[in-house]
Amino acid sequence: MESKELAQLTAELSLTKKAKDVVILDLTGLSDVTNYFVICTGESDTQVKAIADAIDDGAREEEARVWRREGLKNLQWVLLDFVDVVVHVFQPKVREYYDIERLWGDAPRTVVKD
Repeated sequence: MESKELAQLTAELSLTKKAKDVVILDLTGLSDVTNYFVICTGESDTQVKAIADAIDDGAREEEARVWRREGLKNLQWVLLDFVDVVVHVFQPKVREYYDIERLWGDAPRTVVKD
């Protein structure tokens, strides 16, 4: 699966658990670390976990595997690293604090809606 398709898939999977403010940042040519960030918000620990699980499970069904998972203990910011796509599932205050969209303000962005 191409990284652009995986980014779109993970964004859509986040919406199945009512993620809010879903954005894809295209980092192609801007970062040597990854090609895309998918950023979304869950309103509670339970919702953040549900979103992360839905993305992990749904991507696995498409034979895309998470290489690394971070943040599953405190559920304030869960990171799912698919290598070419990195998914960030934030709680609102943590997303606001780190403001990744501003840090990567020159990256083309796509807002994904249900």
